[in-house]
Amino acid sequence: MLGVHFAITAKQEKKLLKAADRDEDEVAALLGDLEEEWDDESMKVDTDKAWDAVHRCLTGSLDADAGEYPLTHAVLGGRDLLEEDYYAVYVTADEVRDVAAALRDLDRAWLRERFDAFDKSDYAGAGDDQDFEYTWSNFADIQAFYDRAAAAGRAVVFTAM
Repeated sequence: MLGVHFAITAKQEKKLLKAADRDEDEVAALLGDLEEEWDDESMKVDTDKAWDAVHRCLTGSLDADAGEYPLTHAVLGGRDLLEEDYYAVYVTADEVRDVAAALRDLDRAWLRERFDAFDKSDYAGAGDDQDFEYTWSNFADIQAFYDRAAAAGRAVVFTAM
């Protein structure tokens, strides 16, 4: 599954949450439109398959309920928007500020320690030095993305399909 974070506008957020209260098909359609029509690359970050390792490093598990807030909300934590075979998670603007602040102080050494420690028995990645470099690069992109999203006062939607 390929992961993407979007820092959505207030208008997009309102429309998405309204749909989430009514109809899952409408949510799926809105997310599809969002992905197809997105034009602000500064408010988006593609994490390819690295989102999996990043979430495990932040929480110790792939489980969306594992770990401690606010690190839980950087990838899989937050409000589930769909009950499908893929992830669609919403994080409020207030939570985005918390996530950005929590991620800001995490460095390469911290991530490496966490990467080496998480259980790789159900992990699809290689778990080697090259995989860590890939994870670190994407983690740094996520850190910068959350800083931009927080500064803009935006909510975030993470999808992995």
